[in-house]
Amino acid sequence: MFTAVMPKMSDTMEEGKIVAWRKKEGDTVAKGDALAEVETDKVNIEAEAFAAGTLRKILAPVGTVVAVGAPIALIGAPDEALPDDATAKAAPASTEASASAPATASAATSGASASQGGQSRQANNGANVATVEAPAQETHGGNGDHGANGGRIFISPIARRIAAEHGLDIARLHGSGPGGRIIREDVEAALEQQETGQHPAVTITADGAIAVSAAGAAGAEVEAVPLTQMRKTIARRLQQSMQTAPHFYVTLAIDATRLGEFRAAVNEYAGSLPQPVKVSFNDLIVKAVAQTLRLMPQVNVSFDGERLLYKKQINVGVAVALESGPNQGLIVPVVRDADKRGVLDIARETRRLGEAARNGSLKPDDIQGGTFTVSNLGMYGVESFTAIINPPESAILAVGAIIPTPVVVDRQMVVRDQMRVTLSVDHRALDGATAARFLQELKRLLEQPMAMLL
Repeated sequence: MFTAVMPKMSDTMEEGKIVAWRKKEGDTVAKGDALAEVETDKVNIEAEAFAAGTLRKILAPVGTVVAVGAPIALIGAPDEALPDDATAKAAPASTEASASAPATASAATSGASASQGGQSRQANNGANVATVEAPAQETHGGNGDHGANGGRIFISPIARRIAAEHGLDIARLHGSGPGGRIIREDVEAALEQQETGQHPAVTITADGAIAVSAAGAAGAEVEAVPLTQMRKTIARRLQQSMQTAPHFYVTLAIDATRLGEFRAAVNEYAGSLPQPVKVSFNDLIVKAVAQTLRLMPQVNVSFDGERLLYKKQINVGVAVALESGPNQGLIVPVVRDADKRGVLDIARETRRLGEAARNGSLKPDDIQGGTFTVSNLGMYGVESFTAIINPPESAILAVGAIIPTPVVVDRQMVVRDQMRVTLSVDHRALDGATAARFLQELKRLLEQPMAMLL
């Protein structure tokens, strides 16, 4: 009997939500067949079968959030007996509440419970280790945390990590997961009440534990919408970035007058091609950033605590806002080897990535391996802003709108198209002088855009 597990589909993925099953119990499965559609921290991707046979048992129903490496299905011969613990494995880690259900802290979980011989097991997946614990009925014996009454505390790996990071006493929490398991939402609800000072609906259990309701005060007119995997990851990673990376910001005004003229000339030519393409200002900025990174490889780095990791490839991420559909949020598809691509090639690639992001068809390779990110809010009329660094990168460029502005040229007042850009930098990896030189070189390229063709 082969156990299909939740695959790790991106370098940041810790859990996935089953959106739909492509096969049903009893169906024949070939190796490589799509088993289920999984909502990850970035995109929806189909999980493939790594063994052939018959889908004997679905262990994670639609809506269940499962830790990477936890079992989701059993594949075997049509007449092969199911293992004794198949029923226990089938218990959902969590199923997100529907819109009509009461808003509670049990909207989703980060792990799945399973038993095997009454012992705790672990599924090792490289950098991510997901604990798969014994049933909650076993309240004594073994390693792990224990409550005030001596009973073992069952808590998902992610919930345990978040609680530890914030110094939260898990013995005081009441789990809303199966069998009383403490899940991520229980910890986050408790932390939210700590930070806001709100008075939630609180239940004191017989053993003195505190159960916190995320619904808040009775009668409050609120609509609780469970976070998507993407929104959870945005919140977690950007909070981590601001808390761990000491940001500093460098802003520069760039004369974009010639850049506009250059773009118009390029588009006149590109529009006459057999496969016409339209080049945006952002495409030109991506090209200029890539060339600047090639000239200044010290900016194309990551900081890992003890070393600076210089990246040999220049892969520029382009922030894309998803403003409609189920996966609203921000995603950063990556233009690989941007320094080696021409302007038209970059334009075609950014169109492909943007369309794939909006229709949910991005592949894992499209969103991994970025070394620097460009975030552009100019199309919304935003004049300038600061962006949060996308870890593990060390810098991100925030691009504002191009605005006709009176400026002094040769001691004469003239109107020129001005664009403000702000570089957010991780001070652990880069210093202010390096950031300033980077913007100087970028300014030179954008103000003399013909140099991008050399």
